[in-house]
Amino acid sequence: MSGSKKDSHWIPLADLMTVLMVIFLFMSISYMALVQKKQKQTDLILTEYQSTRDSIKADLNSIFQNDFKRWNMILDDNLSIKFINPQALFEVGSKEITPYYQGILIDFLPKYMAVVTDKNYADKIAEIRIEGHTDTFPMSKDGDPYMENMELSQGRARNVLAFLRSQDCFKKLTIADRERMQFLFTANGLSFSRTVDAEGNLTQESKKAAVMGRSRRVEFRIITTSEKTIEEATKQVKGKK
Repeated sequence: MSGSKKDSHWIPLADLMTVLMVIFLFMSISYMALVQKKQKQTDLILTEYQSTRDSIKADLNSIFQNDFKRWNMILDDNLSIKFINPQALFEVGSKEITPYYQGILIDFLPKYMAVVTDKNYADKIAEIRIEGHTDTFPMSKDGDPYMENMELSQGRARNVLAFLRSQDCFKKLTIADRERMQFLFTANGLSFSRTVDAEGNLTQESKKAAVMGRSRRVEFRIITTSEKTIEEATKQVKGKK
């Protein structure tokens, strides 16, 4: 009798262990499924980012194939276009677009707009940044050089955006396309945080000397929706650290 009573106490405990093992198994399977789902989502975003970037870059290369050399224009892998011809850059301390640069923009902007308004990219482009840059020369003796140049770089970007809006390639858009472009285009001043070297590469990355003339520029950069998603995810990860 005593043995049977002792066994009766262990049977429920064995059943409990079995239940716990089954629960743990289901939790493990659910977690693995969640990890796999997130990995598939990540892979999909990266694939979409690569595909969209390559497609837009191919279109830009195609439409400007005869212009890169004559304008001394560079298209980077991040879909940023910059002009490094000294005549197309800004005068020291000035935010006014030079007549020579205006002539380039009159020809450049209709082609650029043809790409960014392409219906194939209606849901692929998150932002089109017009980025203003400066050299490192101080604007005054007593002010903050970085912030003073920030205002100057913002003025350069804003003036280029205003010039774009004055062109037929913008004014003749449909109301829907014009509203969409107004949503996508932004004017961003970056002061002298991204000066470039003689090859047009960022000095922060190349560790080479900055070429002041080439640093006084405005760039056009396309941000894809996939890139925006990656940026936001990166910010969230950094925020949790």
